[in-house]
Amino acid sequence: MAVSVNATMSMLYWQIGKRINQEIENKNHSEKYGKQIVATLWRQLEKEYGTSFSEKNLRRMMQFAEVFPDEKIVVSLMRQLSWSHIKILIPIEESLKREFYIEMCILEKWSVRVFQERIQSLLYERTAISKKPELTIRQDLELLKNEQKLNPDLVFRDPYFLDFLGLGDLYSEKDLETSIIAELQRFLIELGSDFAFLSRQKQISIDNRDYYIDLLFYHRRLKCLVAIDLKIGEFEASYKGQMEFYLRYLEKYEQVEGENTPIGLILCTGKNEEHVELMQLDKSNIRVADYMTILPSQKILREKLHRAVEIAHQKLNAKNDE
Repeated sequence: MAVSVNATMSMLYWQIGKRINQEIENKNHSEKYGKQIVATLWRQLEKEYGTSFSEKNLRRMMQFAEVFPDEKIVVSLMRQLSWSHIKILIPIEESLKREFYIEMCILEKWSVRVFQERIQSLLYERTAISKKPELTIRQDLELLKNEQKLNPDLVFRDPYFLDFLGLGDLYSEKDLETSIIAELQRFLIELGSDFAFLSRQKQISIDNRDYYIDLLFYHRRLKCLVAIDLKIGEFEASYKGQMEFYLRYLEKYEQVEGENTPIGLILCTGKNEEHVELMQLDKSNIRVADYMTILPSQKILREKLHRAVEIAHQKLNAKNDE
């Protein structure tokens, strides 16, 4: 019942926004005159129907109709997201970013609060998908939308925010691991939904020698084991061989029928992008990401992430031009 009421309300808001937009456009009014029309209309509607039709909300309805001009898309959208979710989506200007948040919100069933937090944490810019060509992003989102096929690039992030661990400037890998276990629920939230914790210091034995995987998880939708190696300092070439060793062991002795090949995630406090690129880690099913125990300001973080996306796209364009 609540879903039906919400869908009806969202459609009403879209229709009102579309009608106002059309009225202003058809009569070729100036922006100033358009504002006058809205100012007059909201007073009338608010008087008769209440504060839901305030000037702010009326302009939001107009934006709603402008951002989503196709009624079929709106019908599909409002069946799965509430008006409160839609209001958060409207200010997002980039269509690909908006589509990413729509599909991930539907997939992971985010509440309005979580949805807002994901956007504020720049989740899109932190996922590997944002650094891919536009065509690839669209194809992956279409696969997720139409076939529920989830690309790992939509799952793994860089950097990860671990400020909730409360670590100071000096800490060891053991301190980091212990803090993660103590704050496991919050760590799982940062990793993303569908991660299930399996083991800490997973022991594996080869030729009478023991090795230990820092953290072992399972991802339900990717249907694979995820080994996480925690490192202090920048990524080093030797980390690749170590993780490949873990993954081959997991593939041979732990992977069960129906599962996909294990994925490795190496978490470091820094990395040289060219160094990582030359290692061709993607061919080994290994990902490297920074983690931050102390967050910079939102402005600095946003600039850093946008710059990383720009550099990635520049490299892709350069390769295509070769």
